[in-house]
Amino acid sequence: MIFLIASIFKSIYLSIYRDVFISIILSSFLSIYLSIYLSIYLSLLILTVLISVYLSIYLSFHIYLSIYLSIYLSQSLHIYLSIAICSYLSIYLSIYLSRYVHIYLSICLYCDMFISIYLFAYVHLNLYIVVCSYLSIYLSLLILTVLISIYLSRYIYIYLSICLCSCKSIYRSIFISIYLSIYLSIYLSIYLFACHSCMSEGHIRL
Repeated sequence: MIFLIASIFKSIYLSIYRDVFISIILSSFLSIYLSIYLSIYLSLLILTVLISVYLSIYLSFHIYLSIYLSIYLSQSLHIYLSIAICSYLSIYLSIYLSRYVHIYLSICLYCDMFISIYLFAYVHLNLYIVVCSYLSIYLSLLILTVLISIYLSRYIYIYLSICLCSCKSIYRSIFISIYLSIYLSIYLSIYLFACHSCMSEGHIRL
């Protein structure tokens, strides 16, 4: 057991020593090789860096252009599709709304024709009754006010005509009476003057 342990340690020692010896011997060769390898690697690295930078710039520009073009095309296509969809939706909505409005108007006309039994019978009927009653009351009041106004206008016209006729008749009667009184007074005065003159001449003749 002790022999095995010693042999293991010797083998480990020898292996380590050989590795160190080989490494020391090969260190000069390795250093030269590594320096050449490093110089080649660095030159290749610089070249690859330059190439990669150039390629990255080119690719970034190309990718940027492609992304920009794709975004532009996607936006234009999106706008075109949105316009197409909007036009389609607008046409569809207009057709739908026109049909809906037409159906609604036809239903409304149908409801008005048949006293709205088909849709919203109770509400529409109540509104219809309220509107009809309001319109009937309003029209009755309007007709009543028109009749009252016509009656009052006729009454006022008749009253004014009667008043004018009475005023004219009174004015004419007053004018005629004044004229007749003046005429009669002049006539009577002339007659009395003539009679008085005739009587005075006869008295002188006698």
